[in-house]
Amino acid sequence: MKTIKGPAVFLAQFVDSQPPFNTLDGMCKWASDLGYKGIQIPTWESFLIDLDQAAESQDYCDELKGKINSYGLEITELSTHLQGQLVAVHPAYDIMFDNFAPKELHGKPKERTKWAVETVKKAATASRRLGLNVHATFSGSLLWHTAHPWPQRPAGLVEMGFEELANRWKPILDHFDEEGVDVCYEIHPGEDLHDGDTFERFLEATGNHKRVNILYDPSHFVLQQLDYIAYIDHYHEFIKSFHVKDSEFNPTGKKGAFGGFNDWGDRAGRYRSLGDGQIDFKTIFSKLTQYGCDVWAVMEWECCIKSPEQGAREGAKFIQDHIIEATTKTFDDFAGADVDKEKLKKILGL
Repeated sequence: MKTIKGPAVFLAQFVDSQPPFNTLDGMCKWASDLGYKGIQIPTWESFLIDLDQAAESQDYCDELKGKINSYGLEITELSTHLQGQLVAVHPAYDIMFDNFAPKELHGKPKERTKWAVETVKKAATASRRLGLNVHATFSGSLLWHTAHPWPQRPAGLVEMGFEELANRWKPILDHFDEEGVDVCYEIHPGEDLHDGDTFERFLEATGNHKRVNILYDPSHFVLQQLDYIAYIDHYHEFIKSFHVKDSEFNPTGKKGAFGGFNDWGDRAGRYRSLGDGQIDFKTIFSKLTQYGCDVWAVMEWECCIKSPEQGAREGAKFIQDHIIEATTKTFDDFAGADVDKEKLKKILGL
């Protein structure tokens, strides 16, 4: 068993134009003062990390890591959620997802995909230079618009979709392998990797690539009404990154899992601050610890009611209170004795 590391915080949702959320030093001091021990860095925020420099310069990475360490913090993972999304985009989503790419690539999906692939590769090299062995991202999606099969999906469509998704990711995965870094896909609605079956489809399509792993976030499974505890039993060997985010599902006579096109606050499935939702984190932390999952517990804040400031203040303590110090003993060790084979034979009547 392993003791989960943390608490840590994903900085993406807290970035702002106002201090302390507009500088790396400001965010590090803020996180450290709240009791966090790690930060997950969104690589699309250039004031937090210059990914081009990080991929090219060990000196830059050493200075960046040193600055973060000076606040008593560690980098848990780099994140390319937005860039990973752009590795595979169905044309129906081109306009909306253009916002994730530089302006000069808007309206140019092929160029945008090429940029996304190269950017995620840079994150692999940067991770290695920073001494990290795991990375957080999204898979992107070519099939999401067919998730509810009406009209019916033509035979072979799903297989072709995952084959194409795997073909786009294989060169990236190979580069991560060269750098010694695992790719942890956040299993998330809107992505082609959104549950257990789709993860297995992708894994098989990549030839069981050893760098294909999971960022486990139970909040997305509540919204799908998927058993997020049993998910750990099935996939614990792949879980190498962990977002601690709460959610709730309260269906009514008017809306359910699809949400009725409502804003977040009016949906049946909603993200909540830690402790305010329905997720059984006590069992989750127990399972992950029991299975020896070597992960950071990274708070991700997305609440439709509580402020991010309060969510962050409460989140550090919430995670700390749930981290289990893995035992190295069993409760009946005191009654143990050396192995005596003759005595064992007598007990067995041999």
